[in-house]
Amino acid sequence: MGGGLPVVHLVAAARPNLPKLAALWHALAEGPPVCVPRLLHTGQHHDAAMFGAHLADLGLPPPHIALGVAGGGGHAETTGRTMIACEAEWRARRPALVVVAGDVDGALAAALAGRKLGIPVAHLESGLRCGDRAMPEEINRRAIDAISDLLWAPDTATAAALIAEGHPPGAVRAVGNAMIDSLLRALPAARARPLPEGLAPGGYGVVTLHRPANVDAPGPLTRLLTALGEAALRLPLAWPLHPRTRARLTAFGLAVPPGVRVLPPLGYLDFIGLLAHARLVATDSGGVQEEATGLDLPCLTLRPSTERPVTLKAGSNRLVAPEGLAAAVARVLAGDWPRAVPIPLWDGRAGERMRAHLAEFLGTTRAAAA
Repeated sequence: MGGGLPVVHLVAAARPNLPKLAALWHALAEGPPVCVPRLLHTGQHHDAAMFGAHLADLGLPPPHIALGVAGGGGHAETTGRTMIACEAEWRARRPALVVVAGDVDGALAAALAGRKLGIPVAHLESGLRCGDRAMPEEINRRAIDAISDLLWAPDTATAAALIAEGHPPGAVRAVGNAMIDSLLRALPAARARPLPEGLAPGGYGVVTLHRPANVDAPGPLTRLLTALGEAALRLPLAWPLHPRTRARLTAFGLAVPPGVRVLPPLGYLDFIGLLAHARLVATDSGGVQEEATGLDLPCLTLRPSTERPVTLKAGSNRLVAPEGLAAAVARVLAGDWPRAVPIPLWDGRAGERMRAHLAEFLGTTRAAAA
């Protein structure tokens, strides 16, 4: 790509941003030329297991720009340092538009830095709401939406809610779910990956836990460990342990219960393969809720609310309290769990729809500048 096309920066901070951005990246690379995309990595996740390996798995290049703002410290510190780094980069090399994905601190920082420099901002995965303002991600996603020029929603109900909030209809587009684009693209290769030794298809459940409300205090984490131990009496569990959660277990002196097998963080293809062959997943991850729905995999969401209610309506995802986890696992094993109803627009074409909206916007702004 080139020939005078506008440059667009796709901002990746944390690992979950990558499958979302990959959908747009491949649509831009494989469709009619719209812009010159450049991948910008803020640095919030930077280790090989949580970030680097995912690039190759998703067919993404190494970041064209690496700001080196590692995670750690408080929310304000991460946000502030990332804003400063983004501003310095964009004063030196100004893109035509910035795409931010998801709701982590790095995404908010990039959106704020872009907006304050007068650079248009597109929010990939716009409009998600759980209603819990104590959740840092809820504050981030609402703030990003408030200042974005393009708002790409995963479904029509979410797009309608954004318009009801006061966003201009032309700025909002129901594009579908970018995570599903990447899931469908990767699934054949992921299914072919060998499972960790000792795991057989259909003979285990998957666990992922990393949300601060679940792991950052010994009380909630102890409740969850007890619940996992009870559930593991019914079905062996495989737990790719997030570095944040591992650190909290060590700090609190807590042990993983018998029947729960700890795995290292996995690359994208290995994790999707693990999910694809599982009997169920127990998680607090928003992205895993989407992936489980796409796989028609029973999903037990260990949170009191979700910003992805469409997955609850689809049927295979349920909100489960820790004390109800073992009973929910028993229901799944007994076959007493609904199949997922297909969600409109979750068809692997979200990237194409984002590219089309981006082409409309960039064409309009180029015409106005001329």
